[in-house]
Formats: sequence, C-alpha cells, structure tokens
Amino acid sequence: MTAPGPHSSPNSRRAARSQRERAVERAPGADGETDTVDTRPLPVVESPPLRREARTPPPTPARHARARRAARVGAVFALAAAGSLVMGSAAAVTAAMSGPVVSDTAGAVIQTSEKVDASIAAETPVPLPAPAASIPAPTVEAAPATVDICAIPAVTDAIAAGDDAGAIAAAGGAEPFRTAVAAGIAPCVPLDDPAHVWVVINKTRPFAPIDYSPTPLAMPQGVRSVEGGSMRTDAADAMTALVGAAAQAGVGEIALESGYRSYETQQTTYGNNVGNEGAEQADLSSARPGFSEHQSGLAADVVGCGEGCGTLDDLAATPQGQWIAAHAWEYGWVTRYVDGATAVSGYVAEPWHLRYIGPELARAYHDGGWTTLEQFFGLPAAPDYLG
Repeated sequence: MTAPGPHSSPNSRRAARSQRERAVERAPGADGETDTVDTRPLPVVESPPLRREARTPPPTPARHARARRAARVGAVFALAAAGSLVMGSAAAVTAAMSGPVVSDTAGAVIQTSEKVDASIAAETPVPLPAPAASIPAPTVEAAPATVDICAIPAVTDAIAAGDDAGAIAAAGGAEPFRTAVAAGIAPCVPLDDPAHVWVVINKTRPFAPIDYSPTPLAMPQGVRSVEGGSMRTDAADAMTALVGAAAQAGVGEIALESGYRSYETQQTTYGNNVGNEGAEQADLSSARPGFSEHQSGLAADVVGCGEGCGTLDDLAATPQGQWIAAHAWEYGWVTRYVDGATAVSGYVAEPWHLRYIGPELARAYHDGGWTTLEQFFGLPAAPDYLG
C-alpha cells in the first residue's frame, strides 16, 4: 500500500466528512493490513463567512500582537512624558530658588551658576514674588496750618491798641503768627511800623518818617551804662531782667554800651566810621542814618565787665558773651547779626548787638533755629542799600 498523498483543503463540510471516512477505512485492522497511517490532525475548516462578515475580516493574531506592542510603546511614552513634566517642574522650582538649571546628556538635572541659553531661560517659569504680609504706611508729618490771623477780631483789635503780646496770643501763639506773616497772608501785621516789637529795619527798609523817635524812653534799672542811652520802656525792662539773670548765674556783669540813638546821633556815628574806614567798609558795620535799629529804641550794644568793662570786640570770648548767646532769647532778645548771614542781613557778625522782639517771638526764633529776622518773617535779603 502506498503512502497517502498530501492533503488538500476541502472546499465544504461534506468533502471534509468524506475525507474523514476514507481515513477511517484505511486505519489498521480494517482490512488486515498493517501499513502506517498518517495520524496528523486534519485542519479544521470552518464554513465561509457571511457576506457582511467578509467586509470586515476579524483581526489576525499578527494584528493582535502589533496592537499589544503599540499599547506597550504608548504606555512607555506616557510614562516618559509624565517623568519629563515632573523633572521640568522640579527644575523650574530649583531654578527659581537657586539659579539656572541645565540637564546633562542622560537627562539628570545639573545646578550651574553660569548663564544658560536664552531659549532655555525663556522656557523656565519665573516665580511670582510672595505677596507682602502688609504694606507699611509712610510716616508723614503734617505741616503747620496757616491761619488767616487777620480774620480774627482779637488779633486786629490788639494790634490797633498797641498790645503786641495780646495780638500774638490771639493768633494762637508766636509760630502761627510768624507763619502767617511769612506766608504773606497777614497784611494787618505792619512789619514797617517801629511802634511794634516785630518791626524789621534793614538796608532796604528805612524808618518812615526817616527821623522817627520812639516814646516813652527809659533807662534799664540796675544796669551800668557806659556811654549813656535810654531804651524803649519794654526793652529797658527786658534788659534789666537779662543783666540780673546773668549776674545770678555767676557769669559776671553785663553793661549797656549803647541803646537808643537818634537820627542826628547816627549821622555823626556813621560819618565818623566812613572817615575812618571808608564808605564800603563802614556800610558793613555801621548803618546809615534812618536805617539803624538803634533809632527804634529796641536795640542794645552790650559789653562784659569785671574790674573794668571790655570792648565790643571782646564780648564773644567772655563768659558773659557765651551766656548771652545761649540765654538772651529767654528774655526776649536775639543776636541780630550773626556770622555767615551777611548776604541776608547786610552786616558782618556783631555778637554784642542785641535786638528785642519780645519773649514770645524770641522763643519761636530760637526754637526754629533762625539767624535773621528777614528769613524769620519771609522777607527778601537786604545785603545792600537800594541807592
């Protein structure tokens, strides 16, 4: 018996069944033959698919394998992307806190202090600044309010009555009074009237009339007069208080070198200085007639005395001169011409020349650190005569 030929795929279920029956007939023991029979399993052939099924053939095992591989690859890419995001976020935070961040070829984060490429820096998120817990409020000191003191009836009434201290008190004190005058909103305060303690006389502000003379005049009590000279009564009383306080403080005696000078007296004094020093130099140390504070009765030249009295130039170096510089304001007096103010006052420093402005204004003058009456009252500087 010859070996069976190769199997061919049946075309139908009936053909497959006939093929199996023939195989059984050739099996051992059926006809007494002992030939070896091919026992390999026949392929199972299923019926042809329907037309609808044929349009979309089922996936083959190869397609399933490709799908699984694609799924695995997708998962790998997803994990890689997530890792990149985590690493990128960490790098951004690190860069924000400690400087630029770069990566090596293996993807590890490396901290560096060097500048990185602009494109890398542009991709690194810039952290927003932490919100402030609170914004400190600026400290602003309020400027003193300027009061229209001339709208206060008590002020104008006191000025009309010649009560200077009452007018200052009604204005709210020396500083509100001075502030209003310096601001130019107090026309009721006549700075050119020598009848008031606040009068300002300088090289551009002469007396009117030019030969003005104050009344009444008096000699300060208990004060040595070197050359003789009276003063306005309120200034005379204030000089008595100053000299007595200096003696009580133990600094020595203060004497009055010169007080009130009339227009005629000043003509003589100024003429002598011009003759001795020349007009230019005389104008720095001596006022022309009609422009001298001494004519107001509110000015005093003082000297220190021991066994004898010194000169005007000696005063600054004496204990009396040092005490005057520190305490004269307490009695209504200020040093009218100080060092460094010639461009404003028009005169060189005269530590001996005191000017009475009353205790209220003198305190404001001292406390404000003023050095000239021109600046104190907001007036223009007067370094030279107008003509």
